[in-house]
Amino acid sequence: MQVYRGMNVGTAKPTVIERRGVPHHLIDVVDPDEEFSVAEFRRLGRQIMAEATQPVIIVGGSGLHFRALVDPMSFAPTDVELRMELETVKHEDLVARLGDADAEAALHVDLANRRRVIRAVEIMELTGETPSSRAASAEAEDLRNYVPEIAFRAVGVDPGGLSDPRIERRLDTMRAGGLVEEVSSLHGRMGRAARSAVGYREIIEHLDGGCSVGEAFDAIGRNTRKLAKRQRTWFQRDPRIRWIPWIEDEDKRVERVLESLQ
Repeated sequence: MQVYRGMNVGTAKPTVIERRGVPHHLIDVVDPDEEFSVAEFRRLGRQIMAEATQPVIIVGGSGLHFRALVDPMSFAPTDVELRMELETVKHEDLVARLGDADAEAALHVDLANRRRVIRAVEIMELTGETPSSRAASAEAEDLRNYVPEIAFRAVGVDPGGLSDPRIERRLDTMRAGGLVEEVSSLHGRMGRAARSAVGYREIIEHLDGGCSVGEAFDAIGRNTRKLAKRQRTWFQRDPRIRWIPWIEDEDKRVERVLESLQ
């Protein structure tokens, strides 16, 4: 979400001073009313990595975007008109369409997730590829087995049981830093992806009269904890990441990370 201009407080975007000290990339790339796909993130990120004259550090919470940069991951085409047409079709009819074409579709697509079902049908309509045929490709096999396309070394630093109080402190900082005012200034000109970001969708609900500001921040806290749990689960599946225990002292924590990268 740091690709979106103006979404600073709610994404904990690096400050201007921090960005002057160390070059940062893929920040403030598009306006919040634009869509910015994982495919576009991969294209720009790969270009930056190819042109870099010094080692690149990939930092962030999205496991999908991390894997898109280092692993074999091609993206099927999309079609706006077809997507809009599929949005009008009943969910059970879409599931039936998938099942008629691919008896094992349920093994690869969460049929209860309408967004994923629509995407699977869209891909099938545009390319002829079913979920099972895509899952059987060499690329999918490498992706399942964590075979990288670009060599890298990864270190994970997990605060474990300290996550919740750290999240609460982060929320206090965002509230004091003007998150409500930031969302208010962007409200009405945010696209689907930007509006769905944790911290933004809850404040939007408050601004639309759906809840109090206190209730909005309570919801942000709950949803952030859920997001952190999903991120932890995603990254802990990756056998290539070397995990180090949490150390409160930042200097010692950095030291341990550097030792792990030797």
